[in-house]
Amino acid sequence: MSKEDDELREALPKQVNRLREARRAGFLGLLVTGGTAGLLLTIPLVAGAYLGRWLDEQNTGYSVHWTVNLILLGLALGIYNVYLFFKEHGR
Repeated sequence: MSKEDDELREALPKQVNRLREARRAGFLGLLVTGGTAGLLLTIPLVAGAYLGRWLDEQNTGYSVHWTVNLILLGLALGIYNVYLFFKEHGR
């Protein structure tokens, strides 16, 4: 047997168990997964907006440089969080 065959034999029972769990969870499981992914995306985004706004208020004059940059950084971090979540949970 090859290494790939061994990996497939190990991964197959895990995938079957995940499918069984998903059937049991149903709609409620889908809501929980979606809600978790939503929070993982929005929390860094909102935190970046608040921190950027606070930093912009510390400077004299009107500026949104920190706000915009930290919103974009929060968005990137949120997308990365969601990616890691789905990669770990396999949904």
